Amino acid sequence: MSIHEDDHTGFDRPRKRSRPRTKDRPDYSSLPVARVVSVDRGRYRCLLEDRIVSAVRGRLIARKGIIVGDEVRLDGDTSADEGTLARVVEVLERTTMLRRSADDADTFERPIVANADQLFIVTALADPPPRMGMIDRILVAAYDAGIAPMLCLTKADLASPDELRAAYEPLGVPILVTDPLADLTPVREALTDHVTVFVGHSGVGKSTLVNRLIPDAHRATGEVSELTGKGRHTSTSAVAMELPEGGWIVDTPGVRSFGISHVRPGSILGAFPDLAEYAEDCPRGCRHQTDAPECALDDAVADGRLAPERLASFRRMERAFV
Repeated sequence: MSIHEDDHTGFDRPRKRSRPRTKDRPDYSSLPVARVVSVDRGRYRCLLEDRIVSAVRGRLIARKGIIVGDEVRLDGDTSADEGTLARVVEVLERTTMLRRSADDADTFERPIVANADQLFIVTALADPPPRMGMIDRILVAAYDAGIAPMLCLTKADLASPDELRAAYEPLGVPILVTDPLADLTPVREALTDHVTVFVGHSGVGKSTLVNRLIPDAHRATGEVSELTGKGRHTSTSAVAMELPEGGWIVDTPGVRSFGISHVRPGSILGAFPDLAEYAEDCPRGCRHQTDAPECALDDAVADGRLAPERLASFRRMERAFV
């Protein structure tokens, strides 16, 4: 034995064994791509070709990093046999993401759906009555997300759509009007080959409309409370459903408020190129409201370059931030 050794030589504390660190992420490019159609308590139902695969979140993905509409890569057992689970190991880049907060005092963003290119704001003309403030807020969120909005007015057998037409047609928002017996051909044509998210106040007939469009959807429907005049929540989670004619609907739970604290005031101006062009002549920091001094939008109306109805509608939507 060496003079530098003693009886304890070789009995040092074991060293930690760990894999060498690397900046290279795993390559999942050969794995199949599926669409997330629903999320429920940590389980993700994903449409892969012609089957629904149940999956869990891979460890490299954030806890709330997967939402309905996401395109994901699956690893593991993708047979869809009973009792099997795959893993979501990668979320592909999103083209759009619709978000909201519970209210404007809540800064926590709630992602609603990914990769939608169209948004149906479903609004009843009566029972419950339309809430223009809610419509304006959803419009703001749609423009901020880069999703084309449409207004779908239900229960036209109970009230006239004229007031809402006058309010939103100047913004160039397409408007569809339905009732329980209406021919849905115009609605089907608008939905074909699009991924459309349905958003609306509780009780407006959103799930009823979905069931007419997709008879085997079996979305729960409910009545409006006689006590409060408000709709009861029936859908409890977002679900993506394929349309027989092609395209997808994402039905979301009814909402009673729609916060837009995640949207910067003035950011929606870019959705209106004609207004943005005139607004370039506004003083710095102009909010473009009625009392804004030297607002170039007022000059455009005075000169006949801009319709006063369009400016009034835009300003009403901007007041959603106030």
